Amino acid sequence: MPFLMRDLHPHIDYRRLSVLLFLIFAMAVICSLTIGRDIYEAGEKSLYSFAIVNFFGYLFFFFLMPMELAFIFYLRTGYDPVMLNLVAVSTAMASQTIDYLIGYFFSARIIDRLIGRKRYEKAEDEIRKYGNWALFLSNLLPLSSPIISLAAGMLKYRVKYAVLYTFIGMVCRYLLLTLLFHG
Repeated sequence: MPFLMRDLHPHIDYRRLSVLLFLIFAMAVICSLTIGRDIYEAGEKSLYSFAIVNFFGYLFFFFLMPMELAFIFYLRTGYDPVMLNLVAVSTAMASQTIDYLIGYFFSARIIDRLIGRKRYEKAEDEIRKYGNWALFLSNLLPLSSPIISLAAGMLKYRVKYAVLYTFIGMVCRYLLLTLLFHG
């Protein structure tokens, strides 16, 4: 039977598919244990829940979570925008730093298996071509900033510039979202 499955779907990488399904399951569990529990049991959302979800959302392997929507959701529920911005930027920066360090210390072969060669090469090309602008814009716009941070680490991009431009992009992103959706 496994032989027949391979013949029917030769283009499917079952190992990568199983990793993706595991990550989706883990994301659902994290969301359920944080935001879901707060909403259904306590009737309110906590900054602690947002911090956990935001932290995991910016790790490169949880790229499916739309953090901007979570931020807007919490912003619209009446949290202090300054505190929410501090939590959002600090947890995102912690995750982006981890992404950078994973890229810096792990081999390309391991990372290829996690995110795929095509995604990594695209991010690498953007960093080589645009440098600091790639880091800034990927964090300002809803792009795959965790992948850019991972690629910056793999390229051994200077830490101070990676952190600085990531930070500036994140601050601008969340301030812009606050200005647009607070009210």
